[in-house]
Amino acid sequence: MKCDENLKYTQIIPKSEFLKPVIIGVVVIPISLTLWMFTVLSTHYLTDSSGTDSSNPVRWLVAICLPGLITYRGLRKKSLDLSGSFLGYCIGFMLTITSYAFMMCLVVFFLTSSWATKYQSQRKRDLEEDFKEGGQRNWVQVLCNGGIAAYLAVIVFIENGCGERVIDLEFHYRQSWLSLAILCAIACSNGDTWASEFGTVLTDSQPRLITSGQKVPRGTNGGVTLVGVACSATGGLVIGLVYYIVILLSVDKELLRSSPHQWPLIFVGLFGGLFGSLLDSLLGALLQYSGVDEKTGAIVEFPRPGVKRICGSSWLDNHSVNLVSSFLTALSLPTVAHYFWY
Repeated sequence: MKCDENLKYTQIIPKSEFLKPVIIGVVVIPISLTLWMFTVLSTHYLTDSSGTDSSNPVRWLVAICLPGLITYRGLRKKSLDLSGSFLGYCIGFMLTITSYAFMMCLVVFFLTSSWATKYQSQRKRDLEEDFKEGGQRNWVQVLCNGGIAAYLAVIVFIENGCGERVIDLEFHYRQSWLSLAILCAIACSNGDTWASEFGTVLTDSQPRLITSGQKVPRGTNGGVTLVGVACSATGGLVIGLVYYIVILLSVDKELLRSSPHQWPLIFVGLFGGLFGSLLDSLLGALLQYSGVDEKTGAIVEFPRPGVKRICGSSWLDNHSVNLVSSFLTALSLPTVAHYFWY
């Protein structure tokens, strides 16, 4: 039986592939419309503090779809495992439904931190004993990096509903303080990730322990370099810049003209990344164990035979340090920003 050459390599696409967009639309659109109707019925959330209507079905649709796309990409690229993608979706939904500014900061953090983790991964494999291909994050890592921001977003949503708002620490202190805290929490996570992932491989200089100044092996908790510090500040600055741009594009121009200048948001992000990274290093040097395996030379986080202690104790692990530094950064920097902003 002869076979047509043009048909020999034709790929037969299952009907299920054509039905996927239909199924997604049938599921996602009714859910978003139902949630939108719920907000319309809930008069507490009809308008935000700036007087604009926040009960927009598009916002709910974006809040459902965008985190799904990001977490799906994370699974495909092995940046997230299944548990990490589920919790990441929940955090992404909460930040997106509250404010597009929070959403974009989270998206930029996820994309840039994933890229940073994979950057020169072969060198990191030689330095880190628990290295994971692609830097795959589980739910614990996602919670410690994004949990504080999501928790604060819940408070903002309950008190003020949805919407993008200018920062005005004089007339809307609580709302602005919470928004700055979310910005600082994300900037802290991004700055620390950039410092640890880029700072480890972009320089050959030996890091110094932040508490004593003595030279320590690369990958040691609490070890800092000038390149790493610069990376942390840059990572935070990127988050601040993204937040500032979203505010400029989404808030009414008349409201912007009558409100305080918003450009200091860029520097709030910069100091969030810098301060958060340095605080993370300080906590790591004091409360997180670092040792070197005398056989392989890899840095390990738990004492055991054959491991020479470098610094720290076994009070916290890396995830706990990330969580505490994110919390303290979010708690302290908005108050500091108030004094410099006015």
